[in-house]
Amino acid sequence: MTTAFVAIIVFGLLVLIHELGHFTVAKLVDIKVHEFSIGMGPKLAQIKKGETAYSIRALPLGGYVRMEGEDEESDDLRSYNNKSVLSRIAVIFAGPFMNFILAIGLFSIIFYYIGTPTTRIDEVIPQSPAQHMGIRSGDIIHSIDGERMGTWQDIIDAIGNSDENPIDIVIIRDGNKVEKVVEPTRDADTDRITIGIVATMERSIFLSVQNGFIVIKAITADILTFLKGLITGKSNVAGEVMGPIGILSLVGEVAKTGWLDIINLTAVLSVNLGLINLLPIPALDGSKIMFLLAEVVRGKPIDPEKEGMVHLIGFGILITLMLFITYKDILNLFG
Repeated sequence: MTTAFVAIIVFGLLVLIHELGHFTVAKLVDIKVHEFSIGMGPKLAQIKKGETAYSIRALPLGGYVRMEGEDEESDDLRSYNNKSVLSRIAVIFAGPFMNFILAIGLFSIIFYYIGTPTTRIDEVIPQSPAQHMGIRSGDIIHSIDGERMGTWQDIIDAIGNSDENPIDIVIIRDGNKVEKVVEPTRDADTDRITIGIVATMERSIFLSVQNGFIVIKAITADILTFLKGLITGKSNVAGEVMGPIGILSLVGEVAKTGWLDIINLTAVLSVNLGLINLLPIPALDGSKIMFLLAEVVRGKPIDPEKEGMVHLIGFGILITLMLFITYKDILNLFG
């Protein structure tokens, strides 16, 4: 019961924020919106306010904003197809964009709650390379191998990229710069290269937001690497992609560990949803943007029927892929 409730909240929030992006910008550019729906399938509840019906539907795995003239010809001056290309691109882009905004907000909440790691050392692990070289608690890492360290992530990356070769570290102690040469070692438990230091944590709104951007950048890079692997054959869809059932199972596991992990999972899923939707795959937002850009180049819109057919075929392929992944998730769940 708890898993189902948390899953509905997580999926519902992701869909709400995404569709709210489309809806808000559509209203801003004066497009007539007939329906704002959270969920797909049979209608559970609906309230009509003005010209727009606000609906909740049975399946919380998607949603939509139904606009005048989006999928059909319309002579209404407030129809989607009668707005400028820039306005239509803004409407489509706003959905994925809001998913990134949600992720930044959620990651910022996490970092503010637990604190953000700074470049000041809080603890030096006993018998570590750092301790052997005389690095102390309270030291501030200024630079590594001549590169200025602005964040704790910079420090992690610099040490991790050392390949266990000696590194030149400049620390600030009592206002003075002190140079140390430290030879990193590989931690047997985490398989990460380290020198044995723990960062001082600080609660700061600015640093929390900054680290939110850093995490999103890292997640985006991982997703793009995976997608590149799909093209080159190095990534395995069946082994590395989760469908709704797999995500539902993951939400259930995370729900047992606390609200911070639920927020973290929601943020990660939001980045995934935003980025995937921006890909030029038929039926997704990225594909619609590509058609609009083609309209700019051609000076006239693509035939709506041809565009609709492309999106329909793409939707069919996505559904087929989703069914395959769901089947795989069920096998893993009961295997």
